[in-house]
Amino acid sequence: MEMEQLLSMGFPSELAAQALAATGGKSTVKATEWILSQTSHPHPSNSPNGSSFQQPKLDRFFHFPSSKPKQEPSSPSNSPTQTATAPPPPPPHHELLSAQTPPPSKRPKVFAPSPPSNPHNRTISDDEPLSERMRPRTIDDVIGQDLLLSQNSLLRSAIRCSRIPSIILWGPPGTGKTSIARAIVTSANSQGSSSYRFVPMSAVTCGVKDVRDAVEDARKFKLKNSKRTVLFLDEVHRFNKSQQDSFLPVIEDGTIVFIGATTENPSFHLVTPLLSRCRVLTLSPLKPHHVQTILMRAVNDPDKGLSKSLGSLGVDVSKDAVEFLSTNCDGDARVALNALEISAATAAARVGSDGDLRLASVALDDAKEALQSKHLAYDRAGEEHYNLISALHKSMRGSDADASIYWLVRMLEGGEQPLYIARRLVRFASEDVGLADPLALNQAVACYQACHFLGMPECNVILAQCVAYLALAPKSISVYRAMGAAQKVVRESVGQNEGVPLHLRNAPTKLMKELGYGKDYIYTPDNPTANQSFLPPSLQGYKFLDWPASNANNG
Repeated sequence: MEMEQLLSMGFPSELAAQALAATGGKSTVKATEWILSQTSHPHPSNSPNGSSFQQPKLDRFFHFPSSKPKQEPSSPSNSPTQTATAPPPPPPHHELLSAQTPPPSKRPKVFAPSPPSNPHNRTISDDEPLSERMRPRTIDDVIGQDLLLSQNSLLRSAIRCSRIPSIILWGPPGTGKTSIARAIVTSANSQGSSSYRFVPMSAVTCGVKDVRDAVEDARKFKLKNSKRTVLFLDEVHRFNKSQQDSFLPVIEDGTIVFIGATTENPSFHLVTPLLSRCRVLTLSPLKPHHVQTILMRAVNDPDKGLSKSLGSLGVDVSKDAVEFLSTNCDGDARVALNALEISAATAAARVGSDGDLRLASVALDDAKEALQSKHLAYDRAGEEHYNLISALHKSMRGSDADASIYWLVRMLEGGEQPLYIARRLVRFASEDVGLADPLALNQAVACYQACHFLGMPECNVILAQCVAYLALAPKSISVYRAMGAAQKVVRESVGQNEGVPLHLRNAPTKLMKELGYGKDYIYTPDNPTANQSFLPPSLQGYKFLDWPASNANNG
């Protein structure tokens, strides 16, 4: 490959071979610099094969300062070491390859791709938001996701063996998908052999062409350096089916290690072949104590923490402010860190009007102002989630339509998925209304379907209508209790879970009839008053459903 690149620059094959032999044969850049620094090599124009040295070909690989004017080349008779001229005339400092004064500063600069760096070995800019500066560097720095990153987890084992698999990270925003992807590569490379490079991309801003270019670079990089490329694609669910299919062959042959991040359910938004080649790892919303740890780390870090956002000002954050942000950020560390940075900026603005005060104190009011009204006290995966759904359920059970609608709105404004609420209403229609109003189930199922068709915010009134109907409907838990009683009998083997009585069995064949299947069964429509048992012998007389017989016979 290096020989082909030197030949494409216009160097004769003999000279290129000498340069590669002198520099080890692994770097086109070093070979080119060796050729330019030599004074005794045969001139390209005098090469044995008679080929002329085409300087314009070589110029494509060099950068010349545009501020220097071009000069006309001097006569070959005046300087035997001058290069052959070709239109357009080359710059004067590249015409002569003299042994007298070849200053390195005058040497043309060769452009070549720099080796990829560690994803976290970068200079931290003051312009970066706090949430970006505070990304964990290694897996050990990650806060939360304890189950995913436990010592015996898949990721830990893969890092220890430096064998990173292709994975899909699925979780809500701000739970650490991008940070974990970067930390995986950094931690794997720190095991002793830097086996991976990290290439981040986003499905929001790139397409298939960008992916193909990245894959081609990965293939070349692997051949040249014997290292694999970890291609990280954020928001992978935004790629359509054909775009996702472009990853299949390169994941299959090991050209890249693929790590995708998504906030959407992979079962619905990612193609099955891609899921077959990747392991789906689920991230949960961060708990308040996890977010609190992250916020305090940002407050106490002098290099890239909150103080870096305020310049020379010191910063002090009250415990109440930290607790408020960690509780009301919906388990999203990015939201909490951004709100903390805004809170600190608000506090810093007060310092200028307080004379000699050089400490920005972040109070609870600053935190509330930073969050505004976007994040209610509602955690879809925590205690408040279950508290509110419990309040809704019990209000409907108590036939209080006003309270039921209030708790419904609390859940919707907090960001709860309408289909989750609709599913709970379907359950309520059978569990608490039941046979007292069989049409309640129809109402609840229709509500779920309408919510699925419309989505928020249009489906909010449909949910409210169903909640009000169920709250005002008559109630009966007879079916719910009957189900529980029957489950208890089966699980505790009260009736020894014996076989189906012969007269209740189906007899489709002659042999079954000869064995007594279906014998003595009375067809009830022909003889409604016949006395016939339908329970196993050991359960005769058991009563599960507490419902008047007159109601059971109606309809």
